Amino acid sequence: MAGYKASELFNLSGKIAIVTGASKGIGRSIALLLAQNGADVALMARNEEELMEITKEIEKLGQKALPIAVDLTDIDEIPNVIEKVYKHFGKIDILINNAGMNIPKPIEEVTEEDWDQVIDINVKSVFFITKAAGKYMKAAAQGKIINVSSQMAFVGYYKRSAYASSKGAITQLTKSLAIEWAPYNINVNAVAPTFIETPMTRKMLDDEDFKKDVLSRIPLGRLAKEEDLFGAFVFLTSNAADMVTGQTLIVDGGWTVW
Repeated sequence: MAGYKASELFNLSGKIAIVTGASKGIGRSIALLLAQNGADVALMARNEEELMEITKEIEKLGQKALPIAVDLTDIDEIPNVIEKVYKHFGKIDILINNAGMNIPKPIEEVTEEDWDQVIDINVKSVFFITKAAGKYMKAAAQGKIINVSSQMAFVGYYKRSAYASSKGAITQLTKSLAIEWAPYNINVNAVAPTFIETPMTRKMLDDEDFKKDVLSRIPLGRLAKEEDLFGAFVFLTSNAADMVTGQTLIVDGGWTVW
């Protein structure tokens, strides 16, 4: 059997990727990672100024970028932005559903508006952007979809009832679509990180008691860094994962092993 160099196995040259929530945090890092490995990237987020900054960084890497400022909770607009990506690049190979949010509160304090905000961005937008991108992947009989789930899809934690519900839904959506779209050669997987220091988590991690409790639950004894996710995303977006579908790769330092 012929062997492959890692540089060939995980090469994304010629691939077109969409990354949602690409203006900051994990989404920004993943967009740059894909570009560094040869992909051209469509960048989606609300903040146009931040999108232009990462667009320039990707272009410095010698790759193409298409910034699209969009509110992904505007479901009617989603087919239009996906069509824009397709018309611009001519295909869609990879979709990274990264955009997400959390409103940490005890359930007694969670309002209907809180619940709707979390579910709308973490689940509803993912469902409909995947549906829109899947149209083009099915026609091409190939595609890689990676949803950003969370360890909270598998364990409980304080003040996370809405968030954990949304991420549990993502894990199940991943399984269902993996089965439904397997005949079209579309791989659907998820990555489930533990707590990572990002703009979304930085404020909560400033609470020393909270941080201490989180660290006590991670056998490896530290918070994750954005780069701890890179291997998972490069693997799942590459040809190395052609036989992997319906899986959630948990990157949690051992939290869910307990």
